[in-house]
Amino acid sequence: MSSSQTARSDRVLLADIGGTNARLAFMERGEIGPIEHLKVADFPTASDAIGTFLSRHPVARAGAAGAAAGVTTGVLGVAGPVENNRCTLINSGWTIDGDELQARFGFEAVRLLNDFEALAWALPALQPQDLFALGGQNPTPGAPMLAVGPGTGFGAACLVLRDPMPFAVVTEGGHATLPATSEREARVIGCLRERFGHVSIERVLSGSGLEHLYQALAAIDGVAVPERDPAAITQAALDGSCGVCRAALDMFCAMLGSVAGNLALTFCAQGGVYIAGGIVPRFAARLAESEFRTQFESKGRYVSYLRKIPTSIIIKPDVSFVGLKAFSERYMAAASAIRTRS
Repeated sequence: MSSSQTARSDRVLLADIGGTNARLAFMERGEIGPIEHLKVADFPTASDAIGTFLSRHPVARAGAAGAAAGVTTGVLGVAGPVENNRCTLINSGWTIDGDELQARFGFEAVRLLNDFEALAWALPALQPQDLFALGGQNPTPGAPMLAVGPGTGFGAACLVLRDPMPFAVVTEGGHATLPATSEREARVIGCLRERFGHVSIERVLSGSGLEHLYQALAAIDGVAVPERDPAAITQAALDGSCGVCRAALDMFCAMLGSVAGNLALTFCAQGGVYIAGGIVPRFAARLAESEFRTQFESKGRYVSYLRKIPTSIIIKPDVSFVGLKAFSERYMAAASAIRTRS
């Protein structure tokens, strides 16, 4: 095999594609290169965004865009359900088809996985400095590890560390019905139900969800408030300049704790619950002081069970690429073993 062929076989396209941003990088010989951030709204299709990224990194080869960039494999984390290696993003107009990308860019293989599946694969590699701990509990070695998180939507996935083949359990938990744990929460959900019909978890536990809480609380309390985006609501809550903003953020934290506790019980996630996404790290200290942990543990006869489970906020930037790397190395090793046997 020539040196150029070796380099080509070692280069993998990694991508983390959400409803708002697409992040792309190359992995070569196990090292992740610089991560570029593209706005989803700036491109009509995922192929256009990927093509733009590849065109910025040519090598001395002719041919398809992927081949020109020296890439044979693509591993993409996408914010939505993956079926038959295809995904329509819930919170944007993009449809991503692995087979189409493979043909267009001359890749040998493209593998799609849910974005929180990618996050779950990253969990075993996280170090204490990558986390903001919400309590002093220690994870149970080898137990299931759960990633949850509000962002443009709400995601959840669990990594089951079963020898010799760990696997990730992918969910669309963000679209499950949001529970209420108090009369006031029930009133807020009732207000949102009048507006949306079904009130899913991500109707509240997401960027737009914080706005929904703010608007619902103002309506319930009969308070006139100006329009605010999630960043403005968060800032006004933290600096104490708006009582409705403070109430909205406090309810957001409490509901996140309740939902995270439900999911921890669902997966017996004694390996820890890890909160990801771009929203919560902005108010990590406030979450630690909130009702999050109380609501996480408040599950009747299972209080003592949940009290032992650690919860943390992931503060490492672009952590999905750690998981994409781990998955791609396992995927390529498995594919190589199959080719060897055949």
